[in-house]
Amino acid sequence: MLPFGVALILAVVITPVFRQLALRLGFLAHPVDRSVHSAPVPYLGGAALYVAFALTYAILGITDPLLPGILVAGGFIVLLGLVDDLNRLPAAVKLAGQIVCALILLSYGVEIERVTNPMGGFIYFGMWSGPVTVLWVVAFTNAINFIDGLDGLAAGVAGIAAITLATVAVQTGQPAVALYLTGALAGVSFGFLPFNFHPAKIFMGDAGSMFLGFVLAAVSIAGTLKSTAAIALGIPVLAVGLPVMDTAFAIVRRWRNGQALYEPDRGHLHHRLLQMGMTQREAVMLMYCISGWMGISALALTHLRPAPGLGVMAFAFVSLYFGAKKFGIMDLERREYFR
Repeated sequence: MLPFGVALILAVVITPVFRQLALRLGFLAHPVDRSVHSAPVPYLGGAALYVAFALTYAILGITDPLLPGILVAGGFIVLLGLVDDLNRLPAAVKLAGQIVCALILLSYGVEIERVTNPMGGFIYFGMWSGPVTVLWVVAFTNAINFIDGLDGLAAGVAGIAAITLATVAVQTGQPAVALYLTGALAGVSFGFLPFNFHPAKIFMGDAGSMFLGFVLAAVSIAGTLKSTAAIALGIPVLAVGLPVMDTAFAIVRRWRNGQALYEPDRGHLHHRLLQMGMTQREAVMLMYCISGWMGISALALTHLRPAPGLGVMAFAFVSLYFGAKKFGIMDLERREYFR
């Protein structure tokens, strides 16, 4: 709770400072075709999140061999996001930057060496541990980044996921670093939320959403994947199940319509909820509830044997799939969601 409390207070204090700095520098998010805001909003929320997160460890004097790597690589991912926020980078350049940041994390020893085998024992990746780690980090980074489309959405979803992973860490006796990371990440997310909830006073931008996803990936590697839970791999996947599924739907949707996978569209769940007549707050609160449901499903895995655990995972993702079908996410006409 101490990293959570300190990070929460720091985020509350630091975020207005960065908002004023963004206003002075003219660092504003101007409305575009895909935007749901109608007036310029200050950026630099991502930098505020990172500074609050890093200062938490400096103030508490927390040390761990994995922390330097997470802070260094996390700093680079924030810088990459800030450059992208200022001047939109080509998708290939942005992806290359994310891979470099994942490699930096890997160089500090944050690596997926093995996962628990539901049938017993472990599955070791050997020479594939590096590529698997990079893929895992990049996937989580983009999952949170893609879902950042409404005020308060990414911060709330990341905070719920962090609370979920923190609870799992307590239940399964994970290393202390997992608790430090999840506590601080939840703290900065919820401390930032009052300034980011609709109507937002500041945006986190790609710098913030990529940082949150990046740290969630690092947390899962440092803690959850090292647990002895029967389906350890499924716990972090379920914890961020909503953005993971939304990203998967986007990939399938764009592929079916012959569009580049990196091309933005208006077919994400939050766009669809707005098209159905929901307000921003209603859509965000519904998605918080879905994230909470996925988090509860993740917690259930720590108490179940492999067969029931796989059943819980299947049920959770099938429920998301049919929910997506109900909202028409997979059935939107091309002219609707690419305009």
